[in-house]
Formats: sequence, C-alpha cells, structure tokens
Amino acid sequence: MQNQTGQTHQNMHTGTVSPQMNHGGHEVLEIHEALTGTISALDSYMLLRQHVKDAELQDILDRQYQFIQDEYNTTVECFKTGQDPSTPTQSYKMKQDNDFIYGLKPSQPKKPLQSVNEITDDCVSSSMLESVKSCAKAKTTAALETTNPVVRRVLADCVPNSIEMAYELSIYRNKHHYYQVPQFAQQDMQQMSNLFAPAQGQPQMPTNNAAH
Repeated sequence: MQNQTGQTHQNMHTGTVSPQMNHGGHEVLEIHEALTGTISALDSYMLLRQHVKDAELQDILDRQYQFIQDEYNTTVECFKTGQDPSTPTQSYKMKQDNDFIYGLKPSQPKKPLQSVNEITDDCVSSSMLESVKSCAKAKTTAALETTNPVVRRVLADCVPNSIEMAYELSIYRNKHHYYQVPQFAQQDMQQMSNLFAPAQGQPQMPTNNAAH
C-alpha cells in the first residue's frame, strides 16, 4: 500500500501495511490522549456556556467550540483511514487585537469556588484557556510521535490554532484585568534582551587526525 509520496510501508513480520494500520504504537497512544483531551475541552466549553455573562466572551466560546469540533472530526477521520481527510485543516482567526496592558493592580486573592453561583467570566475564560493550552501540548506531543505522514501533518496544523485560541483568551482576560502581566524594570529588561547575539561565520568543525 502506498501513501501520497509513493512510499510503501512494511511491517517486518506481517508484510505490507494498509493505510488504516499505518500507525506506530506510540502514535496510537498519544493520539488517543490528544483526542480525549479535545473531547474534554469541548465538554468543558458546553458546560461553561450557560455561565457566560459577557457577550464578547460568549462569541469567543462559540467560535472556538465550532472550530475545535471541526478539527476534532478531521483528526478522527484521518486517524481512522490513514489518508487525507475529506475536510482539510483550516487556520483559526481571532478577532482580538494584539494589545496587552502591562503592570499589576491590587486584586483579591484567588481561591476555589464554593458554589456554582460564584462562577464568573473570569472563571469561565480561565478554564477555557487551560483547556486549549492542554490541547496544544497534547497535539504537539502526538505529532512528535506520529509515523503516519497525513496524521502528523494534520496534528502539526492543529497546534498553531490552539496557540491562537490561547492567545485570544489571554488578551481577553488581560483586557478585563483577569490576567495581569508584570514586567521587569526597564534596566533589567534591557540587560536581559542584550544577553544574546546572532551567530556569525562558519563553525570550525574538528578534524579527525587519528592514524589509520
């Protein structure tokens, strides 16, 4: 059986490998982990939606939910078939700008909820952020272990989308002062940014002078 690059995959014990079986053991386990994590994220979004009060956050949740669900279906399809999915991967586009507010202002210490009545948009957006961050990590790990070229490409395409969703939620949370971003003092920041310089020239590789 050949894939899109014309390569034939073989198992040294059983012979030719069909597209449906073109997966390594590590790949199967890691993809199961990634897909289970995606289901958990979708379930969390669905449970959290009823507690959203801000219209902007509800829009983010709905857009991200639909995109994650479509991505999940694409991944499941190519994992089952070992071939290109009927619906190709897409790129998630956030609506937020890139402006962050830096600095800290006094706020109440965080603590676990005692009742569902205490759920706020802060809680909802925080849980959403943790969900997509977990998805990004799981998909990255799975892609690094994947042998099937189609599934590897699909997973690799999904990772930037999870990153974009996390960034969108971070900006939203920062704008509402749920997520505060401290900075180093200007002198420290400048010193830290000047600790690295570009590499230059060709590396001098050691020669093998051992006697033959």
